[in-house]
Amino acid sequence: MIHAWASARRAMAKMKSGDVNSDRGSDEMREIEVAMDFTPNALASLIYRQGDTMVLACATKADSLPRWFPRDAERGWVHAEYSLLPGSTDRRFRRERNGAKGRTQEIERLVARSLRGAIDLEELGPIALTIDCDILNADGGTRCASITAASIAMRLAVRRLIASGECLPKDRRLTREQIKNGVELEELSAEEKIAHESAVMPNDVAALSVGMVGGEVKTDLDYILDSNADVDMNVVMTSDGGFVEVQGTGEESTYTREELDSMVDAASVGIAELHEFQSSILSDTK
Repeated sequence: MIHAWASARRAMAKMKSGDVNSDRGSDEMREIEVAMDFTPNALASLIYRQGDTMVLACATKADSLPRWFPRDAERGWVHAEYSLLPGSTDRRFRRERNGAKGRTQEIERLVARSLRGAIDLEELGPIALTIDCDILNADGGTRCASITAASIAMRLAVRRLIASGECLPKDRRLTREQIKNGVELEELSAEEKIAHESAVMPNDVAALSVGMVGGEVKTDLDYILDSNADVDMNVVMTSDGGFVEVQGTGEESTYTREELDSMVDAASVGIAELHEFQSSILSDTK
């Protein structure tokens, strides 16, 4: 992995001269690697690398629901935070010590909305999850990579909460009176755990950047491609084909409806591959 990373770094250095041409096909995504449970103290964590963009995604469970929730709430909540670490860019990125602002806040809201689009908060129950996405290295598509990584972390966190008995189907949750009287939880069977995970997270969610570069649709924009794009677009989709967000901007020119459809189609194909990747990574992880 170290040698592969060093090779990728050398390739990126060549592209930073401004040449948008590379060995990667227009519809080909960057190489993706994942290291699960990178930080053992988190409920779930992973290092997610897409090209030279690297994200540390960690899922943690809060002690209680947000203060603005009703006291007897039966539904849960998912919050997300995003941060570029100081050494993630070619010039040191200053820490936002007084809270997220501007672009960071916008991305945090997008990541959180995307995650909530893949989870049933009623089935989750009165549990508050926070998914932190820290960018270790930025080479384009950081918000998209964060969403894809955060979805993996969230599903693994849900799976572990179900395994521990903290996340249960509605009809198996104990009332306060039952807890007070010492009633013990009945453990879910293996089949029930799988079924409940599917109920809590009926879908995964992933995101991908696409754009028009030199009159051609390009998939999975790195920094150089993004900087040279006439149009760039971020697409977020759930694994059942639903859209969370389609956000496109004509940086240097307008774009036609045909080009819009072409970019969305390219993103849809790439995101389907990301969903397959998410499933394969999680299939053997407990």
